[in-house]
Amino acid sequence: MKRAISVGSLEGRGVIELENASLLSPSFPRKDAPFVKDSPIDHECQNFSQDVIRSKVLSSIKVVVFSTKINLLMPFGPLAILIDKLFHSHGWVFLFSLLGIIPLAERLGYTTEQLAFFTGPAVGGLLYATFGNATELIISIHALKSGLIRLVQQSLLGSILSNLLLVLGCALFAGGLVFHKREQVFNHADAAVDFGLLLMAVMGLLFPAVLHATHTEIEYGKSQLSLSRFTSCIMLVAYASYIVFQVKSQKNLQVPVDEDKSFNEDTSNDAEVPEISMWESMIWISILTGGISILSEYLVSTIEGASKEFQMPVAFLSVILLPLVGNAAEHVGSVMFAVKDKLDISLGVAVGSSIQISMFVIPLCVVVGWMIECPMDLNFQPFETTSLFMSVIIVAFMLHNGTSNYFKGMVLILCYLIVSASFYEHIDPMSIEDNPSIAGP
Repeated sequence: MKRAISVGSLEGRGVIELENASLLSPSFPRKDAPFVKDSPIDHECQNFSQDVIRSKVLSSIKVVVFSTKINLLMPFGPLAILIDKLFHSHGWVFLFSLLGIIPLAERLGYTTEQLAFFTGPAVGGLLYATFGNATELIISIHALKSGLIRLVQQSLLGSILSNLLLVLGCALFAGGLVFHKREQVFNHADAAVDFGLLLMAVMGLLFPAVLHATHTEIEYGKSQLSLSRFTSCIMLVAYASYIVFQVKSQKNLQVPVDEDKSFNEDTSNDAEVPEISMWESMIWISILTGGISILSEYLVSTIEGASKEFQMPVAFLSVILLPLVGNAAEHVGSVMFAVKDKLDISLGVAVGSSIQISMFVIPLCVVVGWMIECPMDLNFQPFETTSLFMSVIIVAFMLHNGTSNYFKGMVLILCYLIVSASFYEHIDPMSIEDNPSIAGP
């Protein structure tokens, strides 16, 4: 359909000539035809827009909900709520809430990754910091509102131990088995920076515990809280600086085209494109965050009852079982990258998540507790702080030379088994003071 437009006099008169006479057919509204409210074209436009919206919604649901087998666990979430309403069995509600959160946490990480395509590296880094460990953060906030400070401390500590020993160990072990004829290599400089930041986190957790254990506080019970809040603010500043440093260092990494053409071709072929739009990602993030928040409330409220029914210490459930839920996505992703000989990405997933928990989530929980008048501090008990310190040292020594093999991964897995057995036999003294009946079996 073409139109010829000629400009007439200076008064602005225009003459429009239609070249196609078929436009004046009865099916097309003529210029002098009366206005019809519900014309066929209006119905066609409305039907077309509805079809487009329906197709878009179905496509988004297909990509987010039906594209991975882990979503078979989603029905456990509603089932946990149903059991709580009908039977009031804390053990089963706790277990089904755990299983129901696993796919929601994995999908939340996926939609955050999709949103990062549209925001750029700087904002993308902040999104990963906020939503990468959103499951742990949501569970911790619900626990803080209920006054369960020890649950917050133990679950976050368990998340760090799980990432450093179990997730990273499985990745190194799987990658070593696939590439057993040679050692896998990774960027030693980046790993050194990451472990330096982890040691800073250990220092931030160690000093309040030592201050309290040695009874050298100026004001008993108050000095460690003040020190924890000040240290938390410093750790948040350090983590923000770490994100800025990572973003700028990535911008400075440029590979010359003539130097390695094959590498550039492989990179272009492996370039990822978003599977859902920006608005779809934001809507799904809101939905998934709401689902995790609902199940987290059931999880926190039933953990003490589950401890009695399963005859397991609360410390074991908090340090071992709860982190397995939040780290499910990191566990699968880290192993997959290691099998593809992308060990740098595996380290970034496992160690990077540990840094997020220790330098961002834990200090943020202290600040949130400060705001809601909940005395959350960094006084992790000597037993827990020692386990974290030894884990960081072992992983740092295993990876100090920039190479990896299946034996190093196996050692990390065995260390995690030792930590798990230790917490199973451990009686939390703070739990005894608060409630002796939930200290252990």
